[in-house]
Amino acid sequence: MKFLKQSLSLLLSCCLVLASAPGGLAAQADQSAPQAPVRAAQQTPEQLQQLVAPIALYPDALVAQILAAATYPDQIVEADRWLQQHTDLKGEQLGNEVDKQPWDPSVKALVEFPSVLANMDKNLSWTSSLGDAYVNQEQDVMTAFQVMRDRAQKAGNLKSTSQEKVTQQGQTIVIEPADPEVVYVPEYDPWLIYGDPIGIWPGWYWYPGLYLSGPGLAWGFGFGLGFFGGFGWGWGHWGYDWHNHGIIFNHGAYLSHSRVFVNRNNFNRAGGFHGGGFAGGRGFASSGHGFSTPHAQAGTHSGAFSGFNHGGVARGFSSRGQSSFGGGFHGGGGFHGGGGGGRR
Repeated sequence: MKFLKQSLSLLLSCCLVLASAPGGLAAQADQSAPQAPVRAAQQTPEQLQQLVAPIALYPDALVAQILAAATYPDQIVEADRWLQQHTDLKGEQLGNEVDKQPWDPSVKALVEFPSVLANMDKNLSWTSSLGDAYVNQEQDVMTAFQVMRDRAQKAGNLKSTSQEKVTQQGQTIVIEPADPEVVYVPEYDPWLIYGDPIGIWPGWYWYPGLYLSGPGLAWGFGFGLGFFGGFGWGWGHWGYDWHNHGIIFNHGAYLSHSRVFVNRNNFNRAGGFHGGGFAGGRGFASSGHGFSTPHAQAGTHSGAFSGFNHGGVARGFSSRGQSSFGGGFHGGGGFHGGGGGGRR
């Protein structure tokens, strides 16, 4: 009888364990299941206008190079550091050495404009936010460019000169170099040039030779295309198709293979992340949110990068970039200098 009771007790215990196991396994499965990514809010038109303000008056081909390169902010930092360490290289020798580097063609092309490249390095949070916005809101970004050009034109600060040609094609304002062999980068205060003042990007660094200390627009030295034009990534291979909202590279749509940013609009679709003319990589990065609102002088902004894959590498570059110039921030005006490159 005692043995029978023990056997019955053991049987009942086993039944209880089996009955409770599915619930426990289900709970464990729920805990281990991957969480759906949180979709970040889209940037408003005003926030995007503030984002593109520093480059909206640049020639179209240079805008295309900058937007494409902004999807590779880690390479921007690497290229700027490399250029600082190779100041002895000039002309054809510089072009040949740049051609050997593993950078994206857009990053290589910006070596022709060292002050523009350095500005993107020193304002790395802005650069990463620009790349993220281009990946996720390409059409909205392009609209922001045209809005800002229209504002500058109505303010009397955008018109054809001996340095660049400004034309109206329907509702689109196109900017091209007046001389196809020399590219001038306009100098202006991006927060005052468009008429009504707009908010300064938080922590903005006024890179010498690119910005004025008041309203209006000026020109420094021209960047001669020189030997760079002969490479497959050089100036003549870039443009922007404003009607189809896409970067043109080598007469076709530009395709970025960056792993820094994820296209949130097409997350987890087969074939990677695609949006407009851009196909992103397979890593995550910060969404670049927290623009200061128009007419505001302060605000928050994301760290330059976050997430996995190249994000970890880029964070290291970011801290180096932010510390490369001690201080240097101010709220109104800036350094006034030449174009920073001169004709080569």
